[in-house]
Amino acid sequence: MAEEASFFSEVVGLQQQKSDDGVVFPAVLFPNPNASKPVQLTDAIKANKPWLDSLLHRSGAILFRGFPVSTASDFNDVVNSSGYEDFPYGAGVLATRTKVCDRVYTANEAPPDQMIGFHHESSHASEFPSKLFFFCEIEPGRGGETCIVLSHVIYEKMKGKHPEFVEQMEEKGLTYSRVIGEEFDPSSPVGRGWKAAFMTDDKSVAEERATELGMKLEWIGDEVKVIIGPMPSFRYNEVRQKKTWFNRLAVSYGGLKDKLNDDPTKAVVFGDGEQLPLDAVNDLLKMLDEECVALQWCKGDLLLLDNLAVLHSRRPLLAPPRRILASFCK
Repeated sequence: MAEEASFFSEVVGLQQQKSDDGVVFPAVLFPNPNASKPVQLTDAIKANKPWLDSLLHRSGAILFRGFPVSTASDFNDVVNSSGYEDFPYGAGVLATRTKVCDRVYTANEAPPDQMIGFHHESSHASEFPSKLFFFCEIEPGRGGETCIVLSHVIYEKMKGKHPEFVEQMEEKGLTYSRVIGEEFDPSSPVGRGWKAAFMTDDKSVAEERATELGMKLEWIGDEVKVIIGPMPSFRYNEVRQKKTWFNRLAVSYGGLKDKLNDDPTKAVVFGDGEQLPLDAVNDLLKMLDEECVALQWCKGDLLLLDNLAVLHSRRPLLAPPRRILASFCK
């Protein structure tokens, strides 16, 4: 770690877990306090890209803390310095975000007092980002933690506890459905109406775009039921040679209710339409909470996640303000 030591100081024990094989999750990097001049994160990333890629591969997540990054523009510069290709945020995405600048968006704008359950970004889609950046522009007052958990750990534990359930998920896949209105609903954790989601006010064009994205639309007046699937429940992470819990089951059950969607048992079912066993789902939600690391954000923090390896969630914000920005990479 000779070259990287001139830029980074690695810390162990701060909001972290340690696996049996000694891997620390997440890795936490601070500026090297003995550096001859202030460490700029963009320079540090460019100079140590192979080592950081290796660290992300081992840990699944890297938290950069204490670096002089304070604005959305600074954050954008850091993302660009990574060399990762941009993953555009486009049609068919239901979560509400606002573009801030270039490659930077707000994190999910669901009402801050609501939970956003564990998920891999765009796991329901045929294409999804491989890496995610998050940046804390305004530190939360109280609550609002971002929780992260290694997906292969959840897969292995659920397979051990509910092998028949996991086998059914493997064989049948999962089908997701959600009813959305025409326009933005600020009270909903999803928020986006179908016009924004499919970037049109023409129902026939929306149907065409949905079909291209592997979705089906069923119109209910001016509202629409969006059906996705059956989709694979798991993915094989070839880099780590492990199966991951790559689905939206937990987020569908763990806090996506609104006036049009109040029954999570209808939001996700097996690919053949059969309902999921509630005991297994409840064990999953409990397991995710027990196994996760809940990150307490500090202003200026950057979190880099391997989206193929790590599930993430957001706990309710108990005391505002909070502003987290996000960027997605291929």
